[in-house]
Amino acid sequence: MAAAKRASILESIPRKWRLTSSDLERAADQRNLTGAFIQEFLDKETVDITTQDTIAIVSSLQKKDLSAVQVTTAFCQAAAVAQQINNCLHEIFVERALARARELDDYFREHNKPLGPLHGLPVSLKDQFHVKGVDTTMGYVGWIGGNLGIGQEQTHEEESQAVSELLSLGAVLYCKTSLPQTLLIGETINNIIGRTLNPHNMNLSCGGSSGGEGALLALRGSSIGVGTDIGGSVRIPAAFCGIFSIKPTPERLSYRKMANTNPGQNTYRSTVGLLSTSLEGLELTLRSLISRKPWLDDPSVVPIPWRQEVIDSVAERSLPNRGTGGRPLKIGIFWNDGSVKPHPPVQRGLRMVVDAVHRAGHTIVDWLPPKQSTAKQIHVSFLFADGAHDVHSHLQRSREPLIPELRKSFRLRDPIPLLEYQDLTLEGLKYELEYNDYWNSTASDDGQILERWGAVVIPVTVADKTVDLVDNTYKPISEADERNWNAYDPEIYDGGPVGVQIIARKFEEEKILAIAKVIHSALNT
Repeated sequence: MAAAKRASILESIPRKWRLTSSDLERAADQRNLTGAFIQEFLDKETVDITTQDTIAIVSSLQKKDLSAVQVTTAFCQAAAVAQQINNCLHEIFVERALARARELDDYFREHNKPLGPLHGLPVSLKDQFHVKGVDTTMGYVGWIGGNLGIGQEQTHEEESQAVSELLSLGAVLYCKTSLPQTLLIGETINNIIGRTLNPHNMNLSCGGSSGGEGALLALRGSSIGVGTDIGGSVRIPAAFCGIFSIKPTPERLSYRKMANTNPGQNTYRSTVGLLSTSLEGLELTLRSLISRKPWLDDPSVVPIPWRQEVIDSVAERSLPNRGTGGRPLKIGIFWNDGSVKPHPPVQRGLRMVVDAVHRAGHTIVDWLPPKQSTAKQIHVSFLFADGAHDVHSHLQRSREPLIPELRKSFRLRDPIPLLEYQDLTLEGLKYELEYNDYWNSTASDDGQILERWGAVVIPVTVADKTVDLVDNTYKPISEADERNWNAYDPEIYDGGPVGVQIIARKFEEEKILAIAKVIHSALNT
């Protein structure tokens, strides 16, 4: 079944875009697939279009400088090549995407206006979103030919609410990206397509679980991708692949009618997240989705409209916009979690952020919250609370094995008892209160509380073997730190992207995007 599925993915790629065996051999020997290398296999118009960021593409579409067919063709070709050189897709549906693009071009000609703010923009989807007529395997062999979690009578008939919203906004859907078996691992590998690697450095992981999105965006096969996140799943791929992402608060966007692991675990919920080649692309897409008022169809979504005034207020506190009465931002830096210190390239990236933020006139303080190990223990306990029964129910459909990386952690066992589950909930609530109290305490010295952020990742730099050297005098602070430190090799990591995560309190997505812009601008000034 898996071999047939791989063959069908290749068959879905038009022959004119298929690479030769010698091309594939060259790609297999290449360390960095991005930029000039992948562009060798693309048409000039494809390169011209896909090297632009989302806002420029949307502007050209709305001014009719580009047609939806042109843009869709470009991203379909780039995605098709990306898949052949770095397994990053589970589905690609070119003809269907081009038919949609033609409909959008016809609509524009007839009505003299775009269908919506994403008119003609190709959007890639992680393989958790149900699209009518398309498989949703979520990396399980047993769901090939079906939609995970959907009964046979509804196969290929279901559509996730977020998908319906994207279509209503004018988006073109053209592919579904790879993810790891179970979703619950920070890299991307499954028994259907194998492993997806990091296009910037094929020695490294692309991250996970939205790793196919990270890889595709790094290769410019997409400018906007939609993924999910419960423990870093849009943030890890963004940091690893040198792109941008946002993990909103779970109740900000709709998760209705989506495939998921252990969907009954609702204490710490997964959320729909976005990835892009630009911060402006994240903002446009999030604003557009919220404009659809997703809470009207999904009661789990909190009815908070888009708050442009929040973004504007942050911009007013940034030089040169800051007036005489405006206060600079106050930003905390989390150097390490007390268990593991970052590798040298990441330490350098943090220092770069601190220096840039200082130059921009803002305040930096050390962030010393309650122990992260407590949060990790509680969070992981919830992820494994069902004893891996949900995962094994999907494995049994085809009797496929767990991937080697998961055989120990996802062995089948008894679910935790109800009273233990409730105790965990109380532990989590206690930790949240302690964290919140610490956050409030940051105002004690100057009356200014640290900025209240969501979770956005921005790229900072890349590892450099001539700069990020091994410190042979370093003394590990734990066994885990020693293992992590011993794993660092400047030669292997050279060229790998370095990103930072900007975190926030709940429902502060507008503010976090605005602050991410301030930091990213400072880094590039």
